[in-house]
Amino acid sequence: MKFSLFRKPKQQPEPEKPVVTQEEPKQETAVPQEPPKSEAIALQPEPAPQPTIPEPVIPQESVASPVEMQEEKKEVTQPICKTYLKAMPLKELTDIENVKQEVENGNIIILRVTPLANKNIEEVKTAVNQLYEFAESVGGDIARLGEERVVICPKNIRIWREKTAAPTDSMPTAAPTAA
Repeated sequence: MKFSLFRKPKQQPEPEKPVVTQEEPKQETAVPQEPPKSEAIALQPEPAPQPTIPEPVIPQESVASPVEMQEEKKEVTQPICKTYLKAMPLKELTDIENVKQEVENGNIIILRVTPLANKNIEEVKTAVNQLYEFAESVGGDIARLGEERVVICPKNIRIWREKTAAPTDSMPTAAPTAA
């Protein structure tokens, strides 16, 4: 005997057929005709306009190439130059070159002129005049600090000077007066 997993369906009785007793008279219904194509287009609702999102505009100047980005990183990682305040004695006129070099490197110099003044006062005047011209040429500043010192500053550093009103009264002098 042969077994199968599926059983053969038993014969089912035929479904009962509906009994039609009386046919209703068929009425013909009017089938609406399609409007002409030109009207159909006009009658269709227009689709709602979709809001457009504008794309961001990136200026060409702000777009950096990888090479430019590397250069920017190099600039940031370079050590920042420091400004030092140095005190130096002026012993000879040849020391002026060292002073100029220090100011060009961005340092502020307090120059003690007493050692040279003890030797020759005319050389001190020459040295101070050369340093004044140098400070003007590099955009720096120079000023006297008391009787023995001069300060020389590099570019972008200014020496504050107190502004005083000019005296209105004549000051007594040691010069002889005309009588």
